[in-house]
Amino acid sequence: MQIKLAEGIGFCLGVRRAVDIVERVAAERGNVETLGAIVHNQPVLRKLAKKGVSVVKDIADVKGKVVITSSHGVSPEVAEDIKKKEIEPIDTTCPFVKRAQITAERFAKDGFFTIVYGDAAHPEVKGILGRTNGKGIATTDVESLLKTESLPRRLGILSQTTQIPDSFAEFIKKLLVSPLFKDAELRVADTICHDIRQRQINSLELAKECDLVLVVGGHTSANSRHLVELCSTVTPTYLVETADEIRPEWLEGKDYIGVTSGASTDESTIDEVVARLNELT
Repeated sequence: MQIKLAEGIGFCLGVRRAVDIVERVAAERGNVETLGAIVHNQPVLRKLAKKGVSVVKDIADVKGKVVITSSHGVSPEVAEDIKKKEIEPIDTTCPFVKRAQITAERFAKDGFFTIVYGDAAHPEVKGILGRTNGKGIATTDVESLLKTESLPRRLGILSQTTQIPDSFAEFIKKLLVSPLFKDAELRVADTICHDIRQRQINSLELAKECDLVLVVGGHTSANSRHLVELCSTVTPTYLVETADEIRPEWLEGKDYIGVTSGASTDESTIDEVVARLNELT
């Protein structure tokens, strides 16, 4: 059995930046709290916990005078709540997420109703919608939009940064050919992260060369799930967060095993997965 690694795996630049900030603050100030998980990856969070980093779900739960906001960003309302509590915020928002937030603000300023192609429950999307002045919606389901009878005629469309570009393009295409959007003024912004786009391309190329692909990533990580979705169109693919989740029966009869990773997976976890695969050969 031969193991092949995708190019460009491990932390993306945004996650690396966020983790570096958290580790630096923890080293300088001792125990610190993050508002929500800094990244969607349990092994990384466990390693940060050993350095004095704890996760709180709500501003009301913050015990100290400092709170670190996640790489997914927060809404203006949450930022204002932090300010009212007289808590010092330390922002680790990914630059690509920041770009999407700014795009939503521009849409709102110019009088456009915003449609975010993404998961409405994801923290990144909540932060983006928080910049639309209440004039926005998030969905990946065109049919649900087509059933809406009162959409404004000026629409701004952008994407959650970790979505699949081809899926976003198909979403736009369906909107354009729908009678509901006839004569509407549409403004489309490509806000998908450059790193995520390249990671998807590299992973798909890897899948074409393999009998099986393992995506190493968090079970709640949107970009990791999208990698599974993509690679599964070519070859059997499984999502594993740790090496312990690998099942030996997956490898039976497989000659080439591909390994790729989500953007919030650290290199040591990938190394552990590769070591486990070598043990099973």
